[in-house]
Amino acid sequence: MAQHMIFVNLATNDLEASKKFFTALGYGINEQFSNENTASVVISDTIIAVLHTRQRYAEFTKKEIADSTGTSEVLLALSSESREKVDELVEKALAAGGSVSGETQDEGFVYGRAFDDLDGHTWEIAWMDPAALEG
Repeated sequence: MAQHMIFVNLATNDLEASKKFFTALGYGINEQFSNENTASVVISDTIIAVLHTRQRYAEFTKKEIADSTGTSEVLLALSSESREKVDELVEKALAAGGSVSGETQDEGFVYGRAFDDLDGHTWEIAWMDPAALEG
């Protein structure tokens, strides 16, 4: 089966601040697909967050662009390899200027936390016990 990629396009109020935020989380910027209006944030080999200035984002839609600081337009969920890695990434996000979103979820076999980035986009980070998935 062919491997699919996802490109999550998000509007940002301050592209440079958002680039600094995501690099503080340990993600890279693919300069080949970035410019003064867009930043291609490499989350993994198959997940790219494409950050756009609001003006650039408006070129892709006729809809009103949500103010994600007060409106939820999407919940972005990423898997993590361990409970510790969930905490590590969320703590990096908070240290870089993000904010806590919701309560920590701990069901034993699944553990998750969430943060809002600088523009209010909510990122949920979750770990699921592989043994629970098998049985």
